[in-house]
Amino acid sequence: MGNRGMEDLIPIVNKLQDAFAAVGISYESLDLPQIAVVGGQSAGKSSVLENFVGRDFLPRGSGIVTRRPLILQLNNSNTEYGEFLHLKGKTFTDFDEIRKEIENETDRVTGSNKGISNIPINLRVYSPNVLNLTLIDLPGMTKVPVGDQPADIEMQIRNMVLEFVNKENCLILAVSPANADLANSDALKVAKEVDPQGTRTIGVITKLDLMDDGTDARAILENQLLPLRRGYIGVVNRSQKDIEGRKDIKAALAAERKFFLSHPAYRHLADKMGTPYLQKTLNQQLTNHIRDTLPQLRNKLQTQLLAMEKDVAEYKNFRPDDPARKTKAMLQMVQQFGVDFEKRIEGSGDQINTIELSGGARINRIFHERFPFEVVKMEYDEKELRREISYAIKNIHGVRVGLFTPDMAFEAITKRQIQRLKEPSLKCCDMVIQELNNVVRQCGEKMARYPRLREETERIVTTHIREREQTTKDQLLLLIDLQLAYMNTNHEDFIGFANAAAASNKRTVPSQATRKVGNQVIRKGYLNLHNVSLMRGGSKDYWFVLTAESISWFKDEEEKEKKYMLPLDGLRLRDIEQGFMSRRHTFGIFNPDTRNVYKDYKQLELSAESQEEIDSWKASFLRAGVYPERIKEEGEASSQQAEIGSMDPQLERQVETIRNLVDSYMGIISKQIRDLVPKTCMHLCINNAKDFILGEMLAHLYSSGDQGSMMEESVEEAQRREEMLKMYHATKEALKIIGDISMSTMTVPMPPPVDNDDMLKPFSNGNEKTDYGPTPAGGGPRRAPGQPPSRPVGNMAAPAPNPQRASPVPMIPSRPDVPHRPAPTIPRRPADGNKPAPPIPGRPAVPARPT
Repeated sequence: MGNRGMEDLIPIVNKLQDAFAAVGISYESLDLPQIAVVGGQSAGKSSVLENFVGRDFLPRGSGIVTRRPLILQLNNSNTEYGEFLHLKGKTFTDFDEIRKEIENETDRVTGSNKGISNIPINLRVYSPNVLNLTLIDLPGMTKVPVGDQPADIEMQIRNMVLEFVNKENCLILAVSPANADLANSDALKVAKEVDPQGTRTIGVITKLDLMDDGTDARAILENQLLPLRRGYIGVVNRSQKDIEGRKDIKAALAAERKFFLSHPAYRHLADKMGTPYLQKTLNQQLTNHIRDTLPQLRNKLQTQLLAMEKDVAEYKNFRPDDPARKTKAMLQMVQQFGVDFEKRIEGSGDQINTIELSGGARINRIFHERFPFEVVKMEYDEKELRREISYAIKNIHGVRVGLFTPDMAFEAITKRQIQRLKEPSLKCCDMVIQELNNVVRQCGEKMARYPRLREETERIVTTHIREREQTTKDQLLLLIDLQLAYMNTNHEDFIGFANAAAASNKRTVPSQATRKVGNQVIRKGYLNLHNVSLMRGGSKDYWFVLTAESISWFKDEEEKEKKYMLPLDGLRLRDIEQGFMSRRHTFGIFNPDTRNVYKDYKQLELSAESQEEIDSWKASFLRAGVYPERIKEEGEASSQQAEIGSMDPQLERQVETIRNLVDSYMGIISKQIRDLVPKTCMHLCINNAKDFILGEMLAHLYSSGDQGSMMEESVEEAQRREEMLKMYHATKEALKIIGDISMSTMTVPMPPPVDNDDMLKPFSNGNEKTDYGPTPAGGGPRRAPGQPPSRPVGNMAAPAPNPQRASPVPMIPSRPDVPHRPAPTIPRRPADGNKPAPPIPGRPAVPARPT
């Protein structure tokens, strides 16, 4: 049967399977060597497994009986009993109880009405009558749903079978009934798909005793029809009548042996047929398969072991109730929390998140993209500003006719604009606080091992951040109040009255004049353009290039095929609500004069996958002078616009002068606010929180309650530690056994799985005729000249055996028969001239067998 040390590896693989299943990790992830039993419904798969054990222990009945994968681990032992993995510590000596437990466990997951599930049942059987094997009994493939089975039951079972047999380390035990056409075998069809070379497939032919009279499966068992590299093995299971009559399996095995010895078509194969030989072959094949896959399995186990080393080193000498350990762990956790918080805010070179922005990067985006955008959204509307200035001038003059431009109008309008800066400043603080809370939560994930410590730490830090939030907001409001308290018209950047009056005479707008800063590229990237005809999908991704004067889009980032270029003069931005089924964030570019922007479209609709990307594009458009749409207050009368249009020239010059003064002064104030608000948030909130965590948080933890209860481990963590240690030791033991066995088998190689497998053809289609060359009339194989005829092979036109023959001598198909040996060569005599060689005597080289 092979190297004994190699056979000892099968129980070790079984233990490894149990260890992985116990810790909730699918052992299929390591692709451990195993044998999957595949076949159609009622093909006899369960009967074959019962014959292995020698006991009735599997559910019986009509239709689909096996509804969950059964992982059957057979272990050679002096005592006979069974164990289930889901009932640890409980042994079953009565195999009827094992059957009932399988039925109950199946119904518990799948229900009692023929449903299926891919959750396996693990059963380990110890018996002196078995060899070490690991088999997986899979549900039989069926075509028609029964009971409450779903309509796609065929596809569900097929997918479940493929989930196991697709693995390279899984041998396939393809069970097919002999009383059905082998070309229609579900098992061989699946095996051919996943194992086209037949290197992992072992054929089993059942129900040989139920074939019609005059037919046999000799050609199949001799591996001539649909050949497999590992060949076929025939078995005879108990009939339904035998099962109902409680026929003993030992008696059934004796009847099986008698059947093969007495059947004229199978007697020459009797030594290589039957359940005992199948069990022995599977043991050897699995053992050899494990040997062949040892290098790959060893590499995977070593990778798993190295991944666990760090955690296991901490767990080895772990004592949960040690006060010193709790104090040390608490100090380490708090210190690590502070280091992680600082790294996430300040940035670091290790553990970089490549999926999304986090921590300090998101706060930086708030400071330099979101906050400037919110400030610009507060910018005044040109027409409304002129209207407000006109009303202010008229109200200051009252009943008198004003000859000079009043400076009080400038101060009133400017203070009104400064007051509007409070909203974006407070919104910036809110966004920063939200990001800080996210950072605290992310840093606390490493404290998940101690849930109470994590909860208390997050509570203390977030409470402190909320306190600092109010302080920061008070300071931001103070900044605005400082700007309102005194109007510094002597500022070096202020345009002054004389320049403002001169600018009003030239009718130029400073903001429009200074926007032309050259056609430099501001941003590039992909956006989804929705202004595409429905015939082309309704939307499409293009490569957009934004400059200070225009936005263009190309087919791709190579920028060779330009689709369109849109000038930015007079355009505005607006947000667009998401569609009912859309998850993309959308914004639009439009012309306030209601003119078409692109082709026949009033607005250009663009979208991206994330809100962060949309905000970044909006900030880029602001740099190009494209401002967001200002929503007008309800109730604005159109007569107000008429009044603006009917101003006298003197009032119009005064309005233009005040407007230039306000624009100049607000440019100074906006610049200062954009600079001071991020600095205030950074100093009063972010840096203060960082200093608090590093310096004061530990003291607050000590004063908040009992440190012993705070450092209690979670139940999940204690379970994880136990499972990790169990898996670590199981993996280490398996590596040790693999190392010992591989060394002990270096000089004693295992025999090949099947003799002459190179002479066997790979899978062929069931409808094709296997070509073995011309067949003599007698139905036997072709023989060389000078050889006596051999026995016919197969059941194709084979004559009946001669009754005069006393005792037939069985053939061994795995090695050449004696009649097939060529006659010994006769040494040639030296020929002189054209003299022919002397004739060979006519006696036969080897006596021929009587026919």
